[in-house]
Amino acid sequence: MKFKFPLFIILAGLILVGIGLWQYIDVNTQTQTTLQQAKELISDQPAVAPKKRADNSQPPDMGETVGLLAIPKINAELAIIEGTDPDDLKKGVGHYKGAYFPGEQGQIVLSGHRDTVFRKLGELKIGDSLKMEMPYGSYTYEIIDTKIVKSDDTSIITLQHEKEELILTTCYPFRYVGNAPKRYIIYAKPKSP
Repeated sequence: MKFKFPLFIILAGLILVGIGLWQYIDVNTQTQTTLQQAKELISDQPAVAPKKRADNSQPPDMGETVGLLAIPKINAELAIIEGTDPDDLKKGVGHYKGAYFPGEQGQIVLSGHRDTVFRKLGELKIGDSLKMEMPYGSYTYEIIDTKIVKSDDTSIITLQHEKEELILTTCYPFRYVGNAPKRYIIYAKPKSP
């Protein structure tokens, strides 16, 4: 009887490690698959990019790969997925439903998990570049500001349609265990040619 409890503890530990390892592999596999889809999607970009998506184009389906986000400073290439529900965010960076796309002169909102795709987001500084590659062209943005807000603060998502701006959001603090109490926001504007 005295050996049963330690064996139970060891078995429980192995099960927890196995679950964690499975989740890590699953997320990694999904992000690699959607990254490949994003690269295929943008491989036929026109030589001269139009100003925006075609007006008659249908909005993407939830979970659909729509483009690629490149962050040169942290050497990241991330698939952009339509939607921000947990399943979408396992695949890459989520494009907030209803937000605008590059070239549409509105607010573009992208969200990602701090412990997967946006792991190194805190290393970015004002002036760093972000590049959104879409099937219809490539767009470069410059970081102009960062902000930390409470997790329930939705005031940053205005979906304004007056000027183009890119907003990245993730949970904060970056090394927090569990549901983080805050959000880290990066604001970027189109980079001048």
